[in-house]
Amino acid sequence: MKRFHVNVRVKELDESVAFYTALFGTTPTVHKEDYAKWMLEDPRINFAISLHPENAGIEHLGIQAESEEELAEVYSRLKEAKGKIREEGKCTCCYAKSEKSWITDPQGVDWEAFYTFGEATIYGEGANARTAKPETAAI
Repeated sequence: MKRFHVNVRVKELDESVAFYTALFGTTPTVHKEDYAKWMLEDPRINFAISLHPENAGIEHLGIQAESEEELAEVYSRLKEAKGKIREEGKCTCCYAKSEKSWITDPQGVDWEAFYTFGEATIYGEGANARTAKPETAAI
């Protein structure tokens, strides 16, 4: 079964973690100083927030496959969508090891299709690396 994925950029992580913990009725599955994720079963969603005070809002949407076979099925749908596919392949992103591809919808919203096969101790590497800790917004 596939899982819908949403990642929202937030201005202040702790405040947002408290908000979504209350909204979902459970604590995050992953909680780092710059990232939190809830792997919810009801509703079935992978909902994540990442600290980006300079550019808060929707980061991207996605479909998370539970197997390589499901990922191949989702990937075939990306091809049918007739957009430019950006293949990232195997990568480390959001404290996880994954294989993924990206496409942008007609409104400019990025969508990822991915399969996660392990955890990581860093946010990302390569295209997903963070060279510096995100700055907090001045209040």
